[in-house]
Amino acid sequence: MTAILKIRDLEKTYDGGFQALKGVTLDIEEGEILALLGPNGAGKTTLISTVCGITVPTGGSATVSGHDVQRDYRKARAEIGLVPQEINLEPFSIVENNLHLSRGLFGKRRDPATVERVLKQLSLWDKRKNRVHELSGGMKRRVLIAKALVHEPRVLFLDEPTAGVDVALRKDMWETVAQLKADGVTIILTTHYIEEAEAMADRVAVIRKGEILMVEPTSELMRRLGRKELRIDLREPLSEVPQALSEYELELAEDGLALTYSYDTQADRTGIAGLMRALSDNGIILKDIQTRQSSLEDIFVDLVSEEEESA
Repeated sequence: MTAILKIRDLEKTYDGGFQALKGVTLDIEEGEILALLGPNGAGKTTLISTVCGITVPTGGSATVSGHDVQRDYRKARAEIGLVPQEINLEPFSIVENNLHLSRGLFGKRRDPATVERVLKQLSLWDKRKNRVHELSGGMKRRVLIAKALVHEPRVLFLDEPTAGVDVALRKDMWETVAQLKADGVTIILTTHYIEEAEAMADRVAVIRKGEILMVEPTSELMRRLGRKELRIDLREPLSEVPQALSEYELELAEDGLALTYSYDTQADRTGIAGLMRALSDNGIILKDIQTRQSSLEDIFVDLVSEEEESA
């Protein structure tokens, strides 16, 4: 696939000397959803702001559809829609007027048909005459997305799009994002809800302290780094793990009624068969067995922890 957004050695150092971006290099392919993950202060919003022309970089470059975000600012920015974290809508404004204004700000002619299409796409058509303050938080988020899409950009940045939205509306928002992707929009998503990235993103980029730690297809990341846990519930409690089972590095629950065994799903041998035999040989009677796959959140925490240990 073709990279629609190319970021090369992008740096941002503020006047006080704080370096928010440290040579970020990243290609984002046309039509994909990329989840940008990182703790608070990692540089996610600075990266987005720099690509969108809100913040001026101190080094490196970024292009959108071949347009440099500094030299060809207007052409580059016309390719981008931005949905910020904050709901920055005028509370007494009419919903559809926000979209007409947004098109005008990008130098686009008034186009009621496009406004209607975008409002219907985001299930806002019946709210078009409402004032913003009459809408729920989820609907306000939809208006922000509509504003970002009405000038017909090819790239959409969603900065924490479901922050403060309840579970039902979050799932509804996921469906909206999936539909946007189906319509050919490239989406860069930042989120603190790890399950969103796992459910929606084609690839995941992890950023920390202004540096990209890794970029992986979501499925490959889960396959390569994912681990499984085997939880073994016992009929009788143990006071400690028998010495004969020490090679399996089992964790004993506080009540002594469960053992947890972690294993690599990609290893030639998981060691489970040997563990079952060892449990039987030591007279440990099983009550139940369950497995749990590592989530993307587990993997993310592990990655950040590894970086902190090596720093």
